[in-house]
Amino acid sequence: MKTQKLILLLCSLPMAVVAHAEGLEKSTLLKPTPDSWPSLNGNYSANRFANLKSINDKNVQNLSLSWTSQVTGGTPTMASGRGNGTVRVGGSPLLVNGVLYFTATDNGWAVDARTGRVLWHYYRESKGDEPVTANKGFGMWGNYLYMITRDNFLVSVDARTGAERWVKSVSDPKQFYFSTMAPMVVENHIIIGTGGDSLDLKGFLQARDPETGEIQWTTYSVPKKGETGFETWPDEYGSLHGGGGPWVQGAYDPETNLYIYGTANPNPVFVGASRKGDDLYTSTMMAVNADTGKIAWHYQVSPHDTHDWDASVSCILIDGTIDGKSRKLVAQASRNGMFIVLDRITGKPVVHVPFIDTITWLKGFDDKGQPIADPSKEPTVGGTLVWPSSGSATNWPPTTFSPQTGLFYVSSDEGYGLFYVSDTDEHPEGWAGIQSRLAPPGPNSIKALDYKTGKLVWRHIWPTGGGFVGMVSTAGNLLFASNGNDLVAFNAANGNILWHAGLIAPPNAPITYMLDGKQYVFTIAGSTLYSFVMNEPAGKSQHTRSQ
Repeated sequence: MKTQKLILLLCSLPMAVVAHAEGLEKSTLLKPTPDSWPSLNGNYSANRFANLKSINDKNVQNLSLSWTSQVTGGTPTMASGRGNGTVRVGGSPLLVNGVLYFTATDNGWAVDARTGRVLWHYYRESKGDEPVTANKGFGMWGNYLYMITRDNFLVSVDARTGAERWVKSVSDPKQFYFSTMAPMVVENHIIIGTGGDSLDLKGFLQARDPETGEIQWTTYSVPKKGETGFETWPDEYGSLHGGGGPWVQGAYDPETNLYIYGTANPNPVFVGASRKGDDLYTSTMMAVNADTGKIAWHYQVSPHDTHDWDASVSCILIDGTIDGKSRKLVAQASRNGMFIVLDRITGKPVVHVPFIDTITWLKGFDDKGQPIADPSKEPTVGGTLVWPSSGSATNWPPTTFSPQTGLFYVSSDEGYGLFYVSDTDEHPEGWAGIQSRLAPPGPNSIKALDYKTGKLVWRHIWPTGGGFVGMVSTAGNLLFASNGNDLVAFNAANGNILWHAGLIAPPNAPITYMLDGKQYVFTIAGSTLYSFVMNEPAGKSQHTRSQ
């Protein structure tokens, strides 16, 4: 009976939906086609650059709404469980074979990219008392999708129907471990990252088998006694408090088989009395072998981080030229206010300069090219004034790099804060300090940096709104970003605003793709989906759908 119902369901779907049953080809992950967005950041380099120019700086003012649609969390169509009715979609969607796939906390959807019609909805009720509700999206392998739930289970569903394949525990939810990153598919590995903020826990990166969900390898952000890097902790007690959650999806270099990502701050937060030393591999950019998890190299962005300056933000691979030499690079605008470009083969620094106006914690660089922090800027009982605060400079929403302009785009503000020690015990735990951000925190802005030098090429200061936003750049000399409830198109070379559209809520990082010979720009604001396309010539109609 179930088989008959499934056949009837598939037969009733439009041809565009039936076609997607062929799944995601490995070749598309390695080299995405114009009609696909097969991973969170569009491609393995994580540059969020689309080589599309049907919509460009000359005609973007004619961009208009193709369709809009609404999704809700209620009772799903293909799985049992209860929804609360209200959702906020996180991260970016995937687009494969004309179908958009995206998630919110404990929810997943498939939507027809041509009409906005919901094809299926998956929901799983969390079982634990979790400290986080964020979820940044799906990963996809063949006909299967992967997401992490609020209670830290890895779930696989069938992309054709939304039917649950299996659910595997990543950690015990009672330990307050959690995961926010979208799983990343590399060959036959589903890569996920896990950590904890409420309790002192060691973050880890892990690879799972896409067929069974079983663990293939695990790499902890804090080494065990006897392992390389342990010597940067004062003792085993200090290292056991951990930290270093890999919250954000990294990038993958197929040539070297290296997965490159960033880790979060060490614990206890804000207070380093019990962990004197650099505290590897926290607040670090690092590369691991995708087949084994073995660490190939590391660069610590914030040694002995006592300001919650995660390096767990976007890492972008760049094939560039510096001083007349071709270089294989990886770049990051980090939360401590530094723009960093490394040789992605060796991990050696090529560029390390501030990208915000004021940095007060930096004394210089050591012989490895790593920053030296000013000890006078450590948090104190009476408070220490430091630029930037832990909540400014930048954060997790994805950056973008345009090979066309040679510019790296990052959303930023110039906030600063007072850092206090609240736990004066010899062995502090958890959140052992607090921060007071001083108003006004701005100005909020989008900055375009020359990847070769880190120098500012242009900057757009938001008069109101702003904050940290995800972006996408295109071969049409466009940068799409947002300000408050507005989706905005910039001239990618000079920062001039060319177009904007008011939405119902602050939008997520947009994506762009080709379907049926037309280029679309797509974003999600809250629980509302927006698809934009160029105006049709007079006499032709557009698809407009609201549900």
